[in-house]
Amino acid sequence: MRDAVKRGVAVALGLIIQFALTYLFYIVLGKYIGIIGILYELLGFILIMGLIKNSKSYSYTLPWIILILLFPLPATLMYFILGGNKINSKIFKSIRKSETENKNYLVQDPTIKKEFANNGRLRYLSDFSGYPVTKNDDIDYFPLGEKALPAMLEDLRNAKNFIFLEYFIINHGKMWSSILEILEKKAAEGLDVRIMYDDLGCFTTLDKNYPQELEKKGIKCVVFNKLSTGSGIIMNNRDHRKILVIDGIIAYTGGINIADEYINEIVKHGHWKDNAIRISGDSIWSFTVMFLSMWNSFEQTDEDFNIFKREFKKTKKDAGYVAVYGETPLDDEVTGEDVYLNIINQATDYIYIATPYLIIDTDMINALGLAAKRGVDVRIVIPGIPDKRIVYTLSESYIEPLVKSGVKIYKYTPGFVHSKVFIADDHIATVGTINMDYRSLYLHFECGVYMEDGDYIEDIKKDLDFMISKSHQVTEKEATPHLLKGIWQAILRLFAPLM
Repeated sequence: MRDAVKRGVAVALGLIIQFALTYLFYIVLGKYIGIIGILYELLGFILIMGLIKNSKSYSYTLPWIILILLFPLPATLMYFILGGNKINSKIFKSIRKSETENKNYLVQDPTIKKEFANNGRLRYLSDFSGYPVTKNDDIDYFPLGEKALPAMLEDLRNAKNFIFLEYFIINHGKMWSSILEILEKKAAEGLDVRIMYDDLGCFTTLDKNYPQELEKKGIKCVVFNKLSTGSGIIMNNRDHRKILVIDGIIAYTGGINIADEYINEIVKHGHWKDNAIRISGDSIWSFTVMFLSMWNSFEQTDEDFNIFKREFKKTKKDAGYVAVYGETPLDDEVTGEDVYLNIINQATDYIYIATPYLIIDTDMINALGLAAKRGVDVRIVIPGIPDKRIVYTLSESYIEPLVKSGVKIYKYTPGFVHSKVFIADDHIATVGTINMDYRSLYLHFECGVYMEDGDYIEDIKKDLDFMISKSHQVTEKEATPHLLKGIWQAILRLFAPLM
């Protein structure tokens, strides 16, 4: 924690210095204030044109445009420091290069593709996500982090060749200690053990020298998109993925990070409702390549990924379709949002959703409302106890238009919902790391698993039914804010891209 405070002070000082130097520049050249004002307006105009041209979502772009028009100087500075694409250009190029070079490892089985030729959802994922659709996977669904942990530990103990972990948050405690103990033993046995974590996600939990501590134990470590004094606050383009790959035969993903609140060992915001899935089968290869591509963006190696690939016997004739997909801010595809919209737009009976945040654009609001209006039972479960009060108030601002359209909103009374899950019509589901907010949908590196027709989907449905049974349905009266709260929510909407 002491190290985090030092780093926090350093980053804060860097941010203050950036603003101070700009302000000083503005004061020193005060006699040229007219010219400077024109230059800033010109810069703001150029920035607005760039936002319009390159935007993935105009609902994300519009608040920035309004702020820049109203407050050219501070808003322009704010955008360059807090908004937009803030990943280091060197890292940007390295990740793009790695992703491009490693596409050849991901090949769609033509026989399977022929089977789903008339399924637009699967065709989209196969053609545009960059990862193949498979049909030879076993999946176990865990409705809580504490249910997933014993299985994770058992699989880690049985590892024979390699272990890859990629997580947004790792924090000291029971969960991490139990995992780390096994990782140390496996590294000592000669297994290839690699850990990648996000620097912002672990800013207050792991010391700056923690990678060196892991290296001493024989565990390789990469810190994603490091914060620095001169970088200011870099909240965008974080690695929000949660991936565990073991021997190329088992993978885990879902909402849980590696910290004790995710297994309800400690209580932060009431009961922590999260999930995870365990996968074994052909789709593991997608997670392996996803991890190695990101790893090689920081640790340049010439290793052939195929040495980590495992072949699986075709044992399930009636297996459902599985499509691993990744979200990246470095291309023009918004895979996560498109997966969600495809499910919503094509549902005929019901759609149940769980998400910790509900900060969505007009397309998503309209899609959810239209689904409800055409008779689909649309239900969304959000936390009853928030983790961030301002973000929660902003999320509540989206409830009123949804409820008026017929969407049913539920607040999970026991505590905080961190699951990110969709299920529709008893045969379609997706589980992953993608929140229903601007950061997850447009700005972070994310991952998910899309599933169709597998028997495991029944377990996901039971979990959503359970969540709804423990939740309070928001009425239209409750969804309508009083005057002051409505004004406050309208102001917060301007800053939605920052939340």
